[in-house]
Amino acid sequence: MSIPKPTFKPISTTGSMAAILCGTLIATGAALAHDIRAKPDTKVPPAFDITSASASTDGRLATFTMEVTGTAGAQKPKKVGKLAGAKVDAYVWPTKLDPAAVGFASGSGILALAITAHPDFDDTPLFDENGDGDPNNDGAGWHSHWVVLGEDAACAGGLKVRDISPGQDVLPATAPGLPLALDSPGMSPILKGKSVRITVPVKGAENVNFDAVAAHLQVHEKGEKPLLCVTGTYKVASGKLTLPGVIMKADKK
Repeated sequence: MSIPKPTFKPISTTGSMAAILCGTLIATGAALAHDIRAKPDTKVPPAFDITSASASTDGRLATFTMEVTGTAGAQKPKKVGKLAGAKVDAYVWPTKLDPAAVGFASGSGILALAITAHPDFDDTPLFDENGDGDPNNDGAGWHSHWVVLGEDAACAGGLKVRDISPGQDVLPATAPGLPLALDSPGMSPILKGKSVRITVPVKGAENVNFDAVAAHLQVHEKGEKPLLCVTGTYKVASGKLTLPGVIMKADKK
């Protein structure tokens, strides 16, 4: 999923996103908090100023949430008029779930759940999010993805959505056919007031660690690899991507 000047924090200000995430994946992490709390930051656009994040599962479905200081989803990237160089804004929950949990190749990278908006392309061809009868013009609205992130020094943040070969790499059944480790499961996110929430089917999520990030991505300006780079963050809920959150068993009502 060019860097707009200081509307967000470059990842380099808090260290390499890739190094931190990959190091966290092998850390044991004792005494972790279940939820993540963050102080408001007036330097961050309110729509992306994360103040808390949580996640729960009933064993079949997992629900991920974020709270921001402003109106969730109120800010979206500007349209550039073409796929090459297209910008993406995203609310992202990086996790320690194995990518195989949702249909990617086991051990292939960092599995993250993302809610994205990008007005220049549609990567959910199976779904008509805006209900106008055309399933190919919905990228500007907020929608959900599973993505597998991998390291790449060519990206400003050190991370990319992994480049793959459709038809050769292991992908979920609802992958949109792009040369990216990206799935479009069609689960509708709910952005209401200060809250961002999404529920997805995934097994084995209980007690798995996660974080919450408001991020900025960009498609390669020449359509080459790496095709979709993480270029910056508006805010990382934990501060340094330590994945301190824990997906808890949902309370029975």
